[in-house]
Amino acid sequence: MHPVSRRTLLGGTAALTAASALAACSNGSSGGGSSDGIYFLNFKPESESAFKEIAKTYQDAKGVEVKVVTAASGTYEQTLKSEVAKSNPPTLFQMNGPIGLANWKDYATDMSETETAKALIDPSMGLKGEDGKIYGLPLATEGYGLIYNAAILDKYFTLPGAKVASIDEVKGFDALKALAEDMQTKKDQLGIKGVFASTSLSPGEDWRWHTHLANYPLFYELRDANATDTKAFKMTYGDQYKQIFDLYLNNSTIPKTETSAKTVTDSMSEFALGQAAFVQNGNWAWSQISEVDGNTVKEENIRFMPIYIGVEGEENSGIAIGTESYLTINSKASEAAQKATGEFLTWLFTDPEGSKLAAEKLGIIAPYTAFAELAPEDPLGKQVSEFMNNKDLYPINWVFQIYPSQDFKDQFGQHLSQYASGQEDWAAVIEYVTTEWAAEKA
Repeated sequence: MHPVSRRTLLGGTAALTAASALAACSNGSSGGGSSDGIYFLNFKPESESAFKEIAKTYQDAKGVEVKVVTAASGTYEQTLKSEVAKSNPPTLFQMNGPIGLANWKDYATDMSETETAKALIDPSMGLKGEDGKIYGLPLATEGYGLIYNAAILDKYFTLPGAKVASIDEVKGFDALKALAEDMQTKKDQLGIKGVFASTSLSPGEDWRWHTHLANYPLFYELRDANATDTKAFKMTYGDQYKQIFDLYLNNSTIPKTETSAKTVTDSMSEFALGQAAFVQNGNWAWSQISEVDGNTVKEENIRFMPIYIGVEGEENSGIAIGTESYLTINSKASEAAQKATGEFLTWLFTDPEGSKLAAEKLGIIAPYTAFAELAPEDPLGKQVSEFMNNKDLYPINWVFQIYPSQDFKDQFGQHLSQYASGQEDWAAVIEYVTTEWAAEKA
């Protein structure tokens, strides 16, 4: 049995996407507007253009401005601390699960009786405090895995001597490794620079590895213990984590020594331009792929497959589905600003126009009744829905919301960068994770 049921998963999952996606009509980072207006502090730049359009639509329809400021990657917590101290603080902000609520409980609003909370398909999807009240609302349920270009793989399958004949044969790490390493030897024939897009290890751009990929050893460790949290992350599956990370590094578009300078945008551009066959990311990456100038990847060739790390039985796993981010109204904002912000959330999650726009522009699967018939139209969003409804595969729950702190993640990422560049051995990475986790969780 998994420590988190599918029902709970959809709740705890739905949130990450939520705050996560509400990312973006960025007007810069200088602060909010009117003290009674709506000011959203977002942490996910990928959805910026979509949220700008949503904000403009709301302003045109209601005559109320929604200002969205986007924190630089990896700086959300410190930006939020700075912004809430200003005279016109954010009226709407994001918390990353229980840890975030513990940090921001003095600013979070009880949203249990709001129209938005009542529109949740399942009340358990809300982020609750110790008193059982809902203080955070999810925006959506998201998924991540290995995104691949089916056209490149189909070309490989027809090459003489190809070790894998079909994507259907790729079940488990050994099969993925055989495929990737053989494709790398044939990269010139395939017209690619590498099998995997570059591993972005620039500070603030390394979340796909210290959080999303490291979610796998944490998920399996918690599953073995039938637990939902732990004070000792032992990295029992550290060897499996290492072998998938090494597979990315060794079969990439770039040498390992260049990873510390690479960003997520670099990786997504490589994939969009047909320079790589695979990239690890989530359904939010669709806009990053489709909007790249010179994009060569056709919509029908964008596919998801699970990430395999080498755990027994993983051939029955799906992609990672979940959420960690929740939206709350700033309880320190003026009464008028709180009211206006609540009305915006109600429109976004329950109004036919708002929910339709959110589903179309953000490509989200939101856990509210208004979204029941609003399936995402983009290829990755559609596949997240398919994996969510596939009862034959167990989902990889997003358990990384129990990480002790952002600083833990940042330092974890730097150790990964040092390992990739050859300046540190793997034992040092494991030592940092296990020691610092225990110290911060004590």
